[in-house]
This record gives sequence, C-alpha cells and structure tokens, in this order.
Amino acid sequence: MKQVSGIVRPKGRGQNVQRVLLFAVLGLFCIYYLVPLFVMVSTSLKSLAEIREGTLLAPPRAISTEAWAKAWSAACVGVRCNGLAPYFANSVLMVVPAVLISTFLGALNGYALTKWRFRGADTICALMLFGAFIPFQVILLPMARTLGELGLAGTIPGLVFVHTVYGLAFTTLFFRNFFIGVSDGIVQAAQIDGAGFFGIFFRIVLPMSIPAIVFISSPAARDD
Repeated sequence: MKQVSGIVRPKGRGQNVQRVLLFAVLGLFCIYYLVPLFVMVSTSLKSLAEIREGTLLAPPRAISTEAWAKAWSAACVGVRCNGLAPYFANSVLMVVPAVLISTFLGALNGYALTKWRFRGADTICALMLFGAFIPFQVILLPMARTLGELGLAGTIPGLVFVHTVYGLAFTTLFFRNFFIGVSDGIVQAAQIDGAGFFGIFFRIVLPMSIPAIVFISSPAARDD
C-alpha cells in the first residue's frame, strides 16, 4: 500500500508483474549456471556403465564413489599415478598464504593511497592500474629467471611469491576504490583522538572492509 495526497492506494499490478519477471529471469540464469555443476557432480557419482548408457542430465540410479576414490589416490597426473591428494595439499599450501598476504598488502596499500595522501600517489595508482593489465605470458621468462636467482624455482614459497606479487596490483586497486567511499571524517576523528596510521587501519578501516575482503578472497576475483 502507498499513500498519495492523503489517499491510500494499493500498489499497481504492473510493479508485481515486473518483480515476477525479474525473479523469473534471475531464476533462469541460476539454472543456466548450476546445470554444469549438477552434471559434473551427478556424473562423478555414476558407474562407467551408467555413464555410457544414460544421459548427462539423468541423476545416478545408484550412487557410487569409486571415481572419487580413484581420482584422489590412483589417478594418473602426468607420469605419476598417485592421485590428486599430494597436489591438493600443495594447492592449499600455495593458495592460502598467497591470498592472505596479497589481500593484507592490498588493503594496506589502498588505505595509504586514499586516507594518507602523499606526493606521487596518483602516479603510483596509475602504475598499479597498468600492472593489473599486463598479460601473464609477458612475465613468464623474467619470473622464471628471478625465481632461479633467488633459489625459489620449483618450490611452494616461490609460487606463493609469484601469486602474491601478480595479484597485488588488483587487490590494491580494488581496496583503493572501496576506501574512497569511506568518510575521511572517521579517519580525522581518530587522528584527533591520538590514533596513528596502523591504529586507524587495524581498529577502524580494516573491520569496515569485510565485504571487500570476502570478495577479494573468492575464486571469482582470482581467475588470473
């Protein structure tokens, strides 16, 4: 119900129709994106004979985890047939530190570029923007040579270093854009109360940036 010039009138049917159409379109998009996931999961729970005889969209008649067990412990990856277990552990050891370090440094850089302005901040921001669009193939040879000279080639710390540096430009720019929307008055009030650079960052700015941190840490934001 809505009130216009003192008269209470019911909401128009057109608004309800638009809402129904909107949810219908959103539902179709959800189905479109979830169907491949359903096919992948349902196929992994079928036996090989059922996969050959059935269809992709058909659910499994009898759930089987044999494919999961084989992929985890006996699947051949390259010349080794010890499954995905050791590679999964290496991925966790690489991804978790790289995401944490690049997110923290990006938040710190974005905070410094927006709330503690200094000479050359715009130039640094422009260079960061340029670095965010450098193709990964361009830096392969310099990266390999640098890791070799540092003694990090073929190691997990080397991969952590590479992913941290390569993602730093994106995280800095994202947090910079996020912190621009944070009122400068909050920072100035904290300065008047005696808070310093890191005190304001850890106690005020960082807790306010939880939505940005969640997005930066998501796989959708890290497809580089």
